[in-house]
Amino acid sequence: MFKLILRSLVLASFAFGLMACNTVKGVGKDIKKAGEKIEETAEKHD
Repeated sequence: MFKLILRSLVLASFAFGLMACNTVKGVGKDIKKAGEKIEETAEKHD
């Protein structure tokens, strides 16, 4: 019984870790796009 609970916790932790990586990656892409827009706006006003 203990091994089953331990396996479930490890699997759940692994799954949450994968989701967190995808979330951080998505945030990185959003920040990159925002930076590109700011850069484009700055170039227009030069």
